[in-house]
Amino acid sequence: MVVGIKNEVAPAQETDFLRIKGIDYVEYYVSNAFQTMHFFRTAFGFKPIAYAGFETGVRDHVSYVSRQRNIRFVFTSSFEQESQVSKHVAKHGDGVKDIAFKVDDAVYAFEESVKRGAKPILEPTVCEDENGQAIKATIGVCGDFVHSFIQRDNYEGAFLPNFETIKNPPITLSTGLSSIDHMVLCVPEGELQQWVDYYCQALGFQNSYNLDVTSSVSGMHYAVAQNGIGSIKMSIVEPVLGTQKSQIQEFLMFNNGPGIQHIAMLSNDIVQTVQSLRGNGMEFLRTPDTYYDMLEERIGEIDEDISVLRELGVLADRDEEGYLMQVFTKPIQGRPTLFLEIIQRHGTRLFGHGNIEALFKAVEREQALRGNL
Repeated sequence: MVVGIKNEVAPAQETDFLRIKGIDYVEYYVSNAFQTMHFFRTAFGFKPIAYAGFETGVRDHVSYVSRQRNIRFVFTSSFEQESQVSKHVAKHGDGVKDIAFKVDDAVYAFEESVKRGAKPILEPTVCEDENGQAIKATIGVCGDFVHSFIQRDNYEGAFLPNFETIKNPPITLSTGLSSIDHMVLCVPEGELQQWVDYYCQALGFQNSYNLDVTSSVSGMHYAVAQNGIGSIKMSIVEPVLGTQKSQIQEFLMFNNGPGIQHIAMLSNDIVQTVQSLRGNGMEFLRTPDTYYDMLEERIGEIDEDISVLRELGVLADRDEEGYLMQVFTKPIQGRPTLFLEIIQRHGTRLFGHGNIEALFKAVEREQALRGNL
């Protein structure tokens, strides 16, 4: 069962005091940055563009930056057993550490957010090389997850100071991914409102959407906080305690605490993207064939062939603004934690009730197969 509420959103100028422009990059802490970079290149079509490590004067870690259109992923692993990176990977497995925001003034963003309750992690720090300078500051969120503020000041390098351009990168075929649509943050039971309030009070986001999803054995509470211009949507979910362990509880258990459950990436042609990803070896959550039997009656006419959506396992849903299609990978590492989503929007800006319920049930089926329900 799904119960959803779309909230009224105030004009951006009333609440968007940080003027966050968008997502600059997502940084993953992983056990092997080179192999992760290679996986995202061959499976998802991300082209490696920059590198930091021994050759660039960095002695304690290695980072690869990969890009597809407006999406930048950074994969970092450590050379030192007792480093923050190594401890993070030992505790959480490979996963998202930092979702960094583009800002015009990192000092102001840091000081204002801290004044409003954010936890300071890294004070504004100037980094520079022959290509110019950038300023980075970082605040904590829940658990070990953080947000950085990035101010580039016309920096002309491949990524940030102390990164070098990867020369003669391997041929990489795009899979049609264009930008990050939203992220989903899992928090412990009873903490959802606390973290929605955090995003609204410390970062100037607005709570635009709330949803409750339940199955016969478990459930979750779901809320969306977005920045003033709607370029960043942070979905926050908490488990509903039921007769069996919910998928959010499963994530929290194997992640050893809160963290990013999945990242959704936009495609202008989800059919072509999913066909490419399948050809590259990616596996997706299964959707029961019966889901599609009455799909056209539920959502009306759409541009795509429903028989093709059925074949690929793509979900579709509609609201008053339009329709959207979504598909979800299986976890992309050994732990049942981080996975990725592909989404295509036709008008609608929010999330279909039916798709969220279908995803919840699909993950629950996989959870049962793992013996973790």
